[in-house]
Amino acid sequence: MPVELIYPHIVKEPNKPARFERHARTRVAMIVADYLWRGWSAEEIARQYPYLTLAEVHAAMTYYFDHRQEIEDDLIAEYREVEEWKKAHLTPPFLVRLKEQMQR
Repeated sequence: MPVELIYPHIVKEPNKPARFERHARTRVAMIVADYLWRGWSAEEIARQYPYLTLAEVHAAMTYYFDHRQEIEDDLIAEYREVEEWKKAHLTPPFLVRLKEQMQR
């Protein structure tokens, strides 16, 4: 008999990204991005997001490890959206010159 898994602190509605129950605007993918790309531990993530408990961070990571493809697809889709936005909204020449001057 199949058993339905329940993730404390995490809500997953059909066709929507997994998110925190108490913090609807914070998605599991955000926490995973900090874990993967910044190399933050669960403790560091909880420090950076003071409104999350360590248990909530661990729940997000557990959800990720059980649904890796789903979360990674979310992250890839978000990355592509950002890249498309950047192409559609080019940096003004003035800011390009300013950035170049600051790098010297």
